[in-house]
Amino acid sequence: MSLIYSAKRFFSLVAGILLFSTAFASGHESGEKKEFNVGEMIMHHIKDAHEWHLWGGEHGGKTIYLPIILIDGGVKTFSSSHFYHGEPATGHDHKTNEEVHYVKGVGPAAGYAMFHEKIYKLENGELSFEDGHAHAEKPLDFSITKNVLSLFMGAILILVLMSIVARFYKKNGPVAPKGLAKYLEVLIVMVRDDIAKANIGEHKYKKYVPYLLTIFFFIFINNLLGLVPFLPGGANLTGNITVTLFLAVCTLLVTLFSANKNYWLHIFAMPGVPKPLLLIMIPIEIVGIFTKPFALMVRLFANMSAGHIIVLALISIIFINQNMAWGGLSVPMALFISVLELLVAFLQGFLFAMLSALFIGAAVEEAHH
Repeated sequence: MSLIYSAKRFFSLVAGILLFSTAFASGHESGEKKEFNVGEMIMHHIKDAHEWHLWGGEHGGKTIYLPIILIDGGVKTFSSSHFYHGEPATGHDHKTNEEVHYVKGVGPAAGYAMFHEKIYKLENGELSFEDGHAHAEKPLDFSITKNVLSLFMGAILILVLMSIVARFYKKNGPVAPKGLAKYLEVLIVMVRDDIAKANIGEHKYKKYVPYLLTIFFFIFINNLLGLVPFLPGGANLTGNITVTLFLAVCTLLVTLFSANKNYWLHIFAMPGVPKPLLLIMIPIEIVGIFTKPFALMVRLFANMSAGHIIVLALISIIFINQNMAWGGLSVPMALFISVLELLVAFLQGFLFAMLSALFIGAAVEEAHH
């Protein structure tokens, strides 16, 4: 299975190179002498967007335009194509004295502008800038972005997979698993025994298994879906710090609401510690409550973003040197990192669930006498 998947990854990388080269070549054919900007290209592919670009050039390729949903004196909905095919405009940065390019919306998006994938309200038909940042009022944006759509796709996929497995056991009882169940049962048992039971305790782990299974499969499956962010169907969901922040906050809330008297006693009145020293220890312990989920958030965000950036940077070597011969070096290196990312995709889900179980286990642990 691993060899087959590696082969698929290899051809995906080759396809990605061809897609890049098509877009790159089209710019030269149209007479556009524009230098290839690696940083801009990478950020374009790993950040969130209001469109899902599939292939081809920026304006002539295939793109799914996602719905814009704004609350500004009422609910306003329209397609993001009214921004991406809007009116190009130039603003003046009052601090750096540089020109800044943005897009004014047209049609139902008139009166709004998009700058770095953020939507602003125009003031007197213009957008003002200072130090590279737009200074204008923002409407409440509840748009279905690429990461939101990817989140829905991942959630639906998890529900479908788990429903199939649950239906199998409901129908057949505790028998040897077949089909999809024989692949997922290994992971489910691993989370139950090696993560929940091992870190929370044999008497209290059962009620936390559903939560730990949810975050493990959510992270694992979305990591796999986002392994190739520059191909159709890929989005950098777990490399979005908003998503990892939400997951970390969920673990924090489960930990705090599960905490018993012994846990809080070790925070505010540590046994055996002189009372004057508590003035120093209590603030440190309180900070420690929040640094643990912060570490969860940053670990997942940084690892998944780094993998995408490295693969894209390696592929960019071809276009920096403007020679396909460099593919003999960059493609094998990118393939190696991509295969390594398969391991990272699993490890990040495992570590997030394991550390969550560890924090919960410390919160529910009874006092030792």
